[in-house]
Amino acid sequence: MDFDAILEDVGTFGRYQKLVIYLVLLPAVIPCGFHAYAQLFMAASVEHWCRVPELDIISDVNLVKNISIPMELKNGVLQYSECTMYKLNYSEIAKNYRSVDDAALGDPTAEIIPCSNGWNFNRNVYKSTVVTEWSLVCNKDFLPTLGLVLLAVGGIIGNYIFGYLQDTFGRKPSFFIYLFIECIFGVATAFAQNYVIWIIYRIGVGFTVPAIMTTPYVLAIELVGPKCRTLCTILSNIAYSTGLILLAGVFYLVRDWRHLALATTLPFVCFFLYLWPMPESPRWLLARGQFEKAEVILRNMARINGKSLPANYMVQLHRKYETDKLNQDIEKAKSRKYGILDLFRTPNLRKKTIIITFIWFTNTSVYVGLSYYAPVLGGDEFLNFFLAGIVELPTYLFLWPSMERLGRRWTLCMSMVVGGVACLTTFLVQHETYVTLALYCVGKMGISSSFVVLPLMASELYPTVVRGLGMSLSSVLGMLGPIFIPLVNYLGSDIMVLPLIIMGALLVAGGIASLLLPETLNQHLPQTLEDGEKMGLDTDFCCSPPVRETKTNTKTDAKETNAEQNICNSCNALCSCQMVNVSLGDNIAAVIEKDNEKVDFILVK
Repeated sequence: MDFDAILEDVGTFGRYQKLVIYLVLLPAVIPCGFHAYAQLFMAASVEHWCRVPELDIISDVNLVKNISIPMELKNGVLQYSECTMYKLNYSEIAKNYRSVDDAALGDPTAEIIPCSNGWNFNRNVYKSTVVTEWSLVCNKDFLPTLGLVLLAVGGIIGNYIFGYLQDTFGRKPSFFIYLFIECIFGVATAFAQNYVIWIIYRIGVGFTVPAIMTTPYVLAIELVGPKCRTLCTILSNIAYSTGLILLAGVFYLVRDWRHLALATTLPFVCFFLYLWPMPESPRWLLARGQFEKAEVILRNMARINGKSLPANYMVQLHRKYETDKLNQDIEKAKSRKYGILDLFRTPNLRKKTIIITFIWFTNTSVYVGLSYYAPVLGGDEFLNFFLAGIVELPTYLFLWPSMERLGRRWTLCMSMVVGGVACLTTFLVQHETYVTLALYCVGKMGISSSFVVLPLMASELYPTVVRGLGMSLSSVLGMLGPIFIPLVNYLGSDIMVLPLIIMGALLVAGGIASLLLPETLNQHLPQTLEDGEKMGLDTDFCCSPPVRETKTNTKTDAKETNAEQNICNSCNALCSCQMVNVSLGDNIAAVIEKDNEKVDFILVK
């Protein structure tokens, strides 16, 4: 049953949809990034140096460092070592300490050894983090990065299971199951007693992070008509970006990691109030054969939208539903089953699948990577994260018009290339903090734009029979990015701009690869594998949107055929229609139906 046709009767974007989307679904999207990025500040690395108990009597921190800590070059700047100290008789130094000048006479030629009595931490910015509480520095400095990796691993597993739950039990029950899990592990994080327990709780939180945004987004898309789906997509992204801006404020106000774990979980606890107003998807109910429950929602939708339905509307709809369901069951029994291998069975579809998956991996890696990288970029980490969120909002103002005028492919390409070039340029100005920050913001704007365009373009490229499989495969493989990217950012501890260079190179490569894909603007969606195969790659980067493959008719005059072919011999764009000239003596049916393709127009001379 065509649910979009039903929406025409009960309202495609009326008062009901607006109330549900603006008051329930969009607010549910806002804090979705809280748990994804709270760990950056929960496990933030702070300035530290070797602790020398004998020198605790000296209140001047800089003096203590000057006596006990050697200098080393890091990121082109000479600074105090974080993991080594001088091997001196500090008891004697402290005993004979009489003045600043006396104490400052350290021996720079003394032997340098690793820290032996723990570390001192600068607590001017953070009151407490897991790094300061469990001394995750020096030979343990990889453990916070490992926490981000395992958070992403939990997300991949959870997203897979969530997809099954969502299709089996419904959108609404699955949302509250995951909401309960997220709240339990989010609160438990604040009471972790050691690093191992903390990691287990963070994996539990990560289990729900990617999936918790899916239900509000899917429900919004499934409640409205086709013309309003793009608006819902843009609004969902705006809500998510708004959440990142608010999260920067939470980070600024809450400097203790245990309090931060509670503060970023509290909004999710409030969403249990949505248990009553959040509706189930009527599309899903009809797809699962639960017509009675769908009927209740549809009647309510029509009433609130002010739509007057005929008295026997639901009776006729129920009859049509039963008839369509019976026909669908018959067709389903006859139709073939499609699997992931069908995405790679034919040459063009195989190439498109590989390219889309690569771009998806690139987008996910760089978007998450740039968000992770904001606090360590230099300067005020709270301001950096705030800017990383707020620069996403202007992109939505020109994104949709550019997709409509320039097309999906060029919008995707320019977004990625501009963002990538900005990230690469940071190598030239790596010691200019504010210039690096400005280039970083341009890169974040670029990846934010491409992250909106890519799913839309991918859904228009995959044929209907394998669209769900293709989108799932590309998005799941793309989610490997958050596993890989923390390792890249970890390299930035020695060379600050190295992660930006790697992410910039990925963006540029993805942007160039996007030009190989055919344009999908205003094109009919491919339905079968054969349709998908006809929509081939544009290896000459031609701007014309391909629609259908041009075939040379053997009965057409050779000169006319050569002339037509020479018109487009410089590109692989396919014409949207064919004009075939035939004489009245020819077998017109054979000309029209060659290879089962229909000719749109026939010019008879």
